[in-house]
Amino acid sequence: MNMLTPLVLAILIICLSSLTSATVVQDFNHVERCKDSLYMGTPPRGIIDTKLKKICQRYADKPRYVTLYDPQKRIPVYSAYTFKKTEGDRRVDYPWMYEPQLAEVDGNGNMLPFPTGYLHMKFEDSQAVLDDYSDVVLYERGHLNPDQHQSTPHDRAATYTLTNVVPEIREFNIGPWREYEERIRVRLNNFCRGTAFIVTGVTTRGNTIRRNNQDRVAIPEDVWSAYCCTDYDRNAPHDVRIRFPSHAAMAKNAKEGNSVHEMPVQELEILLKNNMDVDQNLQIFYDNCISPSPLPLYLQHTI
Repeated sequence: MNMLTPLVLAILIICLSSLTSATVVQDFNHVERCKDSLYMGTPPRGIIDTKLKKICQRYADKPRYVTLYDPQKRIPVYSAYTFKKTEGDRRVDYPWMYEPQLAEVDGNGNMLPFPTGYLHMKFEDSQAVLDDYSDVVLYERGHLNPDQHQSTPHDRAATYTLTNVVPEIREFNIGPWREYEERIRVRLNNFCRGTAFIVTGVTTRGNTIRRNNQDRVAIPEDVWSAYCCTDYDRNAPHDVRIRFPSHAAMAKNAKEGNSVHEMPVQELEILLKNNMDVDQNLQIFYDNCISPSPLPLYLQHTI
């Protein structure tokens, strides 16, 4: 019995540490409720870069969404979240935050507001900081999980971490992409009956924001997004119904030629295979977000 005591203690320590949950995790399933942001609790598969960090975005002691983050490029590869029905009211100013867990393993796992004054270099090494965006004229901080797709003050505040934003050309951010986010907000508000899962990410080509003669933050070439809602209004107009249970979009992060092109998710996956570090098994949603149907197989094509 005494010989088992150290083992029991070790198990207890592991269990307790998983409850307090550092936000940078080996697997999104390692943090309670973190996987709730993912359709069927499953992240996109086929992304092969082993240096990427999985962040369970915690705010006020609660997981809000998940981000796959590239600490070398200092931008997210994607953020995945559940859409919350909202009136799409005006944005509220929340403080910008950073992710302590990218630089250290202590703390309570929550994102934190940037401190005033000097930010320790260990944070700058692992992620973007406010100074990276302060003197940049062409680019704005573009959310991947936008606050207008969230409803509660805490869920909205949690989107204001630099681990959830990328440099977007101002004209693109306030024009075509914002219009697309609003179009999806209205569509899911009106026609998604259950939970809608969204994954929004970027591709890069090597362009960066530089500061102090150093490459600091990668500039996306494209921004893409996909949603999955298997419980939707089967009586919706045909032009809406064909965009369920899943649909996607992609656009150039550019001043001109930046129209947002909507497409089936499988079409987006083909484009991403040619523009991202992914393998041929890339799949954004588990089982391609196949909608469960009560109809016999020979009638399913009619819905």
